[in-house]
Amino acid sequence: MPLAYALASAVVLIMAMTWGVLQVQVTLAGFLNSESIWSKAQKQAVIDLQHYAVDGDPAALASFRRNYGLLEADRWGRDAIASGHYEKSQLDEVFRRGNIMPAAQPGMIFMLRHFNGAPHLQASLDAWRSTDAPIAELQQVANELQRAYAAGTPPAAEIARQRARIHALNRFMQPRTELFSVEMVKGAVWAGQMLFWCVVGAFCLAAGLWMWMARRIVQSIRSSEERYRLLFDSASDAIVMVDQGTGRILDANRTAAAWTGRSERDLVGKSFSSLFADDPLAVDSTLPLPSARAGDVALTSLLDRGGQVRPVETRSSVARWGNTEVSQAIVRDVSERVTMERERRVAAKALGSIAEGVIIADAERRVVTVNAAHVEITGFTVQALQGLRFDDIRTLPDDRPLPDSVWRSIELGGNWRGEVKSRRRDGSSYPELLSISAIRADSGQVLHYVAVFTNITTTKADQRRLEHLATHDPLTGLANRAEFERRCNEALEHASRARRCVAVLFIDLDAFKIVNDSYSHAIGDRLLARIAERIGAELGEGDVAGRIGGDEFTVLATGIETRDNAADLASRLLVALAAPITVDDYDLVLSASIGIASYPLDGENPAALISNADAAMYAAKSEERNAFRFYSPIMQADARKRLQMASELRQALVNDEFRLVFQPSLELRTGRIVAVEALLRWQHPKRGLVMPDNFIPMAEGLGLIRRIDEWVLRSACAWIKQWDSERVAPIRVAVNVSASWFGHPAFIEGLHAALREFQVDPKRLLLEITESAILRLGEGTHRTMYALHAMGVGVAIDDFGTGYSSLAYLKLPAVVCLKIDRTFITGIPRNPDDVAIVEAILAMTRSLKLYAIAEGIEEEAQNEFLLRAGCEEGQGYLYARPLEVPDLLRMLKSGGSNPPTRLRLVPPRAG
Repeated sequence: MPLAYALASAVVLIMAMTWGVLQVQVTLAGFLNSESIWSKAQKQAVIDLQHYAVDGDPAALASFRRNYGLLEADRWGRDAIASGHYEKSQLDEVFRRGNIMPAAQPGMIFMLRHFNGAPHLQASLDAWRSTDAPIAELQQVANELQRAYAAGTPPAAEIARQRARIHALNRFMQPRTELFSVEMVKGAVWAGQMLFWCVVGAFCLAAGLWMWMARRIVQSIRSSEERYRLLFDSASDAIVMVDQGTGRILDANRTAAAWTGRSERDLVGKSFSSLFADDPLAVDSTLPLPSARAGDVALTSLLDRGGQVRPVETRSSVARWGNTEVSQAIVRDVSERVTMERERRVAAKALGSIAEGVIIADAERRVVTVNAAHVEITGFTVQALQGLRFDDIRTLPDDRPLPDSVWRSIELGGNWRGEVKSRRRDGSSYPELLSISAIRADSGQVLHYVAVFTNITTTKADQRRLEHLATHDPLTGLANRAEFERRCNEALEHASRARRCVAVLFIDLDAFKIVNDSYSHAIGDRLLARIAERIGAELGEGDVAGRIGGDEFTVLATGIETRDNAADLASRLLVALAAPITVDDYDLVLSASIGIASYPLDGENPAALISNADAAMYAAKSEERNAFRFYSPIMQADARKRLQMASELRQALVNDEFRLVFQPSLELRTGRIVAVEALLRWQHPKRGLVMPDNFIPMAEGLGLIRRIDEWVLRSACAWIKQWDSERVAPIRVAVNVSASWFGHPAFIEGLHAALREFQVDPKRLLLEITESAILRLGEGTHRTMYALHAMGVGVAIDDFGTGYSSLAYLKLPAVVCLKIDRTFITGIPRNPDDVAIVEAILAMTRSLKLYAIAEGIEEEAQNEFLLRAGCEEGQGYLYARPLEVPDLLRMLKSGGSNPPTRLRLVPPRAG
């Protein structure tokens, strides 16, 4: 029994020890499996990142992210177990991702938690931890590459730098990975040895000796196998062992598994040919069959599990495994080579398709090849240029050969770019923009020259056109101001040396604005072109004509002996410009005013001559028109006076220097005041009272007329409101409106705002606009008239009969009154023509249901005639001059202090 018990105890002990050994073996298997997966993930991560760095393949980046995630999970599990702080569910997820057998998990946790300082295990963990930083840096490289590819294709230098980093990291990690594997195995073996020695030591030294020898033999075999497997798996090429008889895979290394996306276990037993695409690469032969002779080489495409292809080169050799004949296939990645070949083909196609001509020459500048654009531009084929240097048919624009400095600058490492004159095959020449650079060997020696050129015939023509447009008026073709001043400056320099006379004539067309307003701007533009032709026809050799403003021209007269000779030219120009000009279907007649300033008497530089000629022109226009005047210093003083008035006019609005006076309008039948006309006056602080004729034209030229009109309108409304508050009997107030304000988009809104602000009845307001101004407004007149009619504001046509308006405007609903111009009133009743015109106007107003107001009545006979003719209202000095507001109020309240003979001013009825 003791023996039985001893045997039983020994059996139990052996079983316990055996169970312990089994647990160690299971744990060892778990560690080895984890180490294998971790090593594969690490190597695959490096391979994927290399692949992504080369071509930016998103699939490679995604594969790298997956492997990196596995590595990061293993690292977290290791550190979590060592610290003892972890959630079991999180750790189970790590083991699941690492494909760790559940049976091995407790043993692995136990050893990592409590025996991490054991022999070999500590070394393996240190080796493992030493790869944490490089793996994290791989993730950093991946992020940098991803940002670079997101911004476009990164430079080749950047790709090379990142690949060098990857290689360096891989070289750092590889020996540590191997150390980790070896030390992990040794640690597991050490644990098994300890248990095994306990069992063997308890029973038999001989058995222990035998087990020791057996262990040594097993260790030797395993070491040999591991060395072989290490070499087999660490190869950068994929290695596949294929059964020659069946074509099935017997074994494959990790690279093959990584490239195909399968594990080594999945590859075993598969058909070798199923790993490759059906269609070989266009640049290679078909894949060799397993029975092909040793040494066969082929290019084809390797498929991964997702269907992605990898260009590879396969080499096969026959070997024997025991009694089995196998084919060892070495599969090498040739993606870079294929990519370079494709890029070479793309570059060749691009060279043939670009629009610029390209020449590739040898180091002696002899033509080697040209592209299709070169043949199209020059007519020279590459055969026609054989033996010629490409610079033999090119010269500088001045026909000098390309200097040696061009080639020296290129040899020193630069390139050259410039304009040359090139010869075509037919002998003609053309300008081209040529760029020359060099292709060099690593030693710096020039191997080839590359010349790229463009035919710039059209570009130079466009440049000449642009230069002409920059110096000439596009409408008339005459010199613009800058070019005229430049030519004038040249003429003055020549005249100074030759002691000759030069004159500048400043020409301004009289009443050209009427043509634009009466016809159209298009007609006006064509008229200006015809006038420019007439001016040019009168000029002599060396004379220059220019256009410096809308209807302002200048002439530089260089072929004159004295200042008086310019008068002959001015006279010819006046005659030429006064002749009728036919534009389209219209015969137009204009005149011009000309000012003359000469060198050296009237100025010594272009600006002074033009300014003084302008002042002389203004004097001619002011005094006579259709005339010319020579410059005198007093003219410049007048010009300065006008400029000063322009400046003061701008300040008049700001300083509130304008005021209104009012001229009554009477009902002729009763003599009652029924309306007043608001008239503008400028109370200048130094000049005193300035009449509108002296500043309104300037205001129109300065663009101030709209602001002045708006001030007049608001002031009139303010007076109406004040008179109403003083219980003055209501009368109509007429306000003159310029064409620019009447046609402005903000006119109706401004009028409505003024009426609303001052609470004025729209019927109390009458807007006066001249007949010619209506024509200038065009289509906008209808919209404004209808808007005024809707508001209840009436419109009076001022100076009726003197303009060029269409009678169709009289049908517009807002028109309620015609004001007969004083030029017709002055002659009645003595002049029968004036009588007939006035009677016709009055008859027309009655027919159109309008009322008439006669302007400029100064005699009783005129009053009596108009009363008999049926004119409703009259206005003039016979009744009252324009009055200040206090005088007007006294007249309205008293009936007038000095009424004319047989006339009586009656105040308006109250209410």
